[in-house]
Amino acid sequence: MELGLLARACGVRLLALESVDSTNDEARRLIEAGERGPLWVVAARQTHGHGRLGREWISPAGNLHASFVLSDFGETAIAPQLGFVAGLAALRALRAATGEAPRFALKWPNDLLLDGAKLGGILLENVGAPTGDARRPTASVAIIGIGVNCVEAPSGLPFEARALTSIGPNAPDAATLFTLLSDALVETLDLWACGEGFVRIRDAWLKDAAYLGANIRVELPREAIEGRFETIDATGRLVLATRDGERIIEAGDVSLGPRQTAAGGAA
Repeated sequence: MELGLLARACGVRLLALESVDSTNDEARRLIEAGERGPLWVVAARQTHGHGRLGREWISPAGNLHASFVLSDFGETAIAPQLGFVAGLAALRALRAATGEAPRFALKWPNDLLLDGAKLGGILLENVGAPTGDARRPTASVAIIGIGVNCVEAPSGLPFEARALTSIGPNAPDAATLFTLLSDALVETLDLWACGEGFVRIRDAWLKDAAYLGANIRVELPREAIEGRFETIDATGRLVLATRDGERIIEAGDVSLGPRQTAAGGAA
C-alpha cells in the first residue's frame, strides 16, 4: 500500500498492517495513545471487522480495509458530514481506477454500490481526546473507516453484494484503489473546508445518489417508513415524502420499497 503524491505532499501518513482486528479499532487505540492524524491505517485482512450498529464486516485478504484519522476539522456536530465527504472521495477513486463511471453510485447514508449491489461502505466514528486546554478540555477526533470488496464479496446476506472483480480485467486491486483514494480524500476534504463547503459536497453527492426520486423503504429501530426519496437536507439528513407528509431521517437502512431488496451497512 502506498499513499498518493497529493496525500504525501499534504502530510498524510500511513500505517500498513498485515492483520488487525479492525482498522477502526486500531485507529481508536492510536488516538487514545496520542495520535491525531492525518493518518491512514490499512490492513491486508481484518479478523473482527465491524460496521454500523456492530454488524459483522467480512474482511478477506485482497479487499480494502482502511481507516483515516482526522482531527482539527471543527465542531463535533458537523462530524456526520464526513461520511458524505468520504463517500464522494471513494466514488471518485473507483471511477478513476476503473473508467466505469455509470456503474457506481452512493446509497444514503454510507454505502457504495456497483450495478445496484453493495460494493463497500463507510463507518464513521468519533473519539473524544484531551486537548490540554482548560477552556476546551476535549476535542473530537474522527475515524473514517472505508471498506471495499475488491476481490471477494460476502455471500448469504439479506442483500446483494458485489466485488470489483466482476468488472473484469479493468478491476483495480486494493493497493491501486487505496492510492487513488488517499488523494481523492484530500481533495474532497479541501472542498468540504471543515463544513463551510458542505453545500458543494451535498450537490456532488446528490448527482450520484442511488434511488433519488424513487419510492424507498427506510428501516428504523422501531418502525419502517415508506415514501419518495426527495433529497438530503443541509446537514445530510434524508428527506422522505410520505403519505403523512415530509419526514426527516437521521439514520436508517434504505432499500427500494415496499419490500426490502437491499440493506445498509458500513465498513
